[in-house]
Amino acid sequence: MVMVQRTSISSNNKASWSPLGGMADLSAIRVLVIEDQDEAKSMMKQMLIEIGISQIYEACNGREGLSFLDIADDMIDMIISDWNMPSMSGLALLRQLKSVGSDLPFMMVTGRGDKSSVIDAKVAGVAGYILKPFSMTQLEAKLRIICTRYDII
Repeated sequence: MVMVQRTSISSNNKASWSPLGGMADLSAIRVLVIEDQDEAKSMMKQMLIEIGISQIYEACNGREGLSFLDIADDMIDMIISDWNMPSMSGLALLRQLKSVGSDLPFMMVTGRGDKSSVIDAKVAGVAGYILKPFSMTQLEAKLRIICTRYDII
């Protein structure tokens, strides 16, 4: 059974603050956050909400995310995934998705900043890479780059 939760806020509660102000509205983007640590997942969701993203789905590991995408990939515009997770890592998930032809943009969130990890993620087809810890401004900037590159907004 897939245990994916959805977080949604009404447009009346949508955050209007943007550290990169004046740019395209991110509120229509539908994001799947895949993170095994509850605190990190909660912080990511809060940042996304403050940036203005209101449609957030969540999964606890790569296998759960993959199961969700098997039945609802048309409900997602982008994946934000941790690298290190039980059951299936973010890198294994990315490789699996690319092997079946998925074109969903995939942003890797990780503490791995070594050159070989970055290269592994790029070779696997990652759309963006952000190192922990990161600020909301850094997250928004990465999201905007990915959204522009993939014509999401």
